[in-house]
Order: sequence, then C-alpha cells, then structure tokens
Amino acid sequence: MRHAQKGADGLLFPSATGRHIWAPTFAKSFAEAREAAGRPTLRVHDLRHSGAVLAAQTGATLAELMSRLGHTTPAMAMRYQHAAAGADQRIADALDHLRESDGRRGEGSLLDHI
Repeated sequence: MRHAQKGADGLLFPSATGRHIWAPTFAKSFAEAREAAGRPTLRVHDLRHSGAVLAAQTGATLAELMSRLGHTTPAMAMRYQHAAAGADQRIADALDHLRESDGRRGEGSLLDHI
C-alpha cells in the first residue's frame, strides 16, 4: 500500500515522519480531498461505513465484521449486514446451479434429497 505502514499496527496515512498525523493537519487535508471529490459533506465515519458495507458484500461473516471493525457486540456489526441482504438471491441461484450440475446424482448424493 502506498499510504499505509506495514504490519497489523501500521498507521493508515502516517505523517512524513511515520507518526500519527496532527488532527488539524488531517482535518485540512480531508476537507481538501472532500472538495476535490465533489463530496463536501462526506464524513470520516462515512468512509468507515463504506468499508464495512463492502466487507459485508464480500460475504464476511458477522464475526469477521466484528473483528475488522472492533465491535464487541453483534448488534453493532449487524448495522452493516444490510448490504448482504441481496445475497439471498445469489445464494439461491448458486444452490440451483449446484443442484443442476451435480454429476453425482444417484445413491449417496447429498443432493438426492432436494
């Protein structure tokens, strides 16, 4: 990554000296970036929310979302699972495909019960 330090404790967007960015410096840089992107009302938390929603859309489990976001309760991480609501159709389609393409049909196939 160009803007992040390596390792589990590495900083995202560290200062030029490799330390935490001073809050006013970050606020100024973020405001400039928002304006350049045409998103003047974007908040830092919106970026966190977008990252969590994208993770949920990849199929991340509730436990994985909790770990990634630092949540201690499932209720907090569930806020981001709404993004996976459309996954029901994808899962159903995949199950249909599995059933239709099962070459093991016959005795012993798990799909004989469908």
